[in-house]
Amino acid sequence: MTVAASVLDQAATSLTNILVLVIAARLSTAAGFAAFSMVYLTFTVLLGLNMAYVGQVVVLERGDPAALAGACRSAVAFTACASCTAAVPLVAGGVLVGGRLGDAFAALGVVLPFTLVQDGLRYAFSALRRPQRALVADTVRLMCVVPALLLQPSDASPGRLVAAWGLSALPALLLGLALLRPFVTGAAVRLRRYLRRGHLGMRFVVEFAVGNASSQLAVLGLGVFADPLAVGALRGSTTLFGPLNVLFNSVNAFGPPVLGRLGGRRATVRAAAGLGAVLAVLGLGWAGVLAALPAHVGRRLLGDTWHSAAALLPAAGSQYAVMGLGTCALVTLRVLKPRATLSVQVVFSLVAVVLMLGGYRLGGAPGAAWGLAAGSALKAVAAWLRVQRSTADARTPAAPGVSASAQPGPDAAS
Repeated sequence: MTVAASVLDQAATSLTNILVLVIAARLSTAAGFAAFSMVYLTFTVLLGLNMAYVGQVVVLERGDPAALAGACRSAVAFTACASCTAAVPLVAGGVLVGGRLGDAFAALGVVLPFTLVQDGLRYAFSALRRPQRALVADTVRLMCVVPALLLQPSDASPGRLVAAWGLSALPALLLGLALLRPFVTGAAVRLRRYLRRGHLGMRFVVEFAVGNASSQLAVLGLGVFADPLAVGALRGSTTLFGPLNVLFNSVNAFGPPVLGRLGGRRATVRAAAGLGAVLAVLGLGWAGVLAALPAHVGRRLLGDTWHSAAALLPAAGSQYAVMGLGTCALVTLRVLKPRATLSVQVVFSLVAVVLMLGGYRLGGAPGAAWGLAAGSALKAVAAWLRVQRSTADARTPAAPGVSASAQPGPDAAS
């Protein structure tokens, strides 16, 4: 039941993100959706940073119920303080820039504390082994945000859409806090634990920054310094692959414990390779389904953005196919040799950014999409090579005079 609730909660969250972008695209012009996408991409980066620095740490908490309650309450309080701090430059910068884009960033600053804290409650419920409560709150979030956006007029400004999206988080936020309260009442709040040197979240932030945020910030940079329409096209095409993101997130969340119970390196690698092949086929198949959609159906999904997003489907489909292979390879490394993942993420995420920017310079938005696909392919190849090397090292017999216990184990530094 707990695992099922966790998977359903991830599905509800992913569906919320998909519908937000689809509805915003339908209500906006291509230029308006590009501006909305830049703001939403900024929120996605801030959300990922909070997940890495706070969320991934709190779900690792163990100990007596009082300590766990204190950790959860502290995580929610720190998220609230951090989001209010981050909101100030967003509002100030938006007011200074002005225009549609500035108004949208200012609106993000106003609603940022509501949206970040509401999302952060999920990790507290996960640490408390109560994912059913997270599912209830996130379902309410989904049920509120869709009508809130659908009630907006056609050609609504990006700032108005951002405000409607953010304020619609209030009911889910209040419900989530009410559901959390019985477990954390009376617990001590310790914010300084997040400011201590050596906080575990710093490592997770580095992994997120090089693995996800680098490419997202590069896409955002295209909008700021080059062509905002390219951001809308890239965001529109990836939105269409939202169902696959649910699968990838589930593999990341539940893959390591499942693969770790298979009882041997060879069985683990074989199962991960099979799963990666399935995900790759699904990625290509979904791209084929999207490419076969009639133009009028596509315009109903993404409005004016459909034409530019449809041109990126071959590249996006190829990227998701190799991402399926790469995701399974990285999950396998977390089981066999956890410290090997960071170096792969650092090097090949930066390579993907370089390829994306180079592709944009050579071929515009389609070139950028193919650059991202090439970067994902190289990361997948590198990850599987590390898996193969780790497996080969495990089969290598110890040198004469060296005991088996002296050889590096699965957690040895790479």
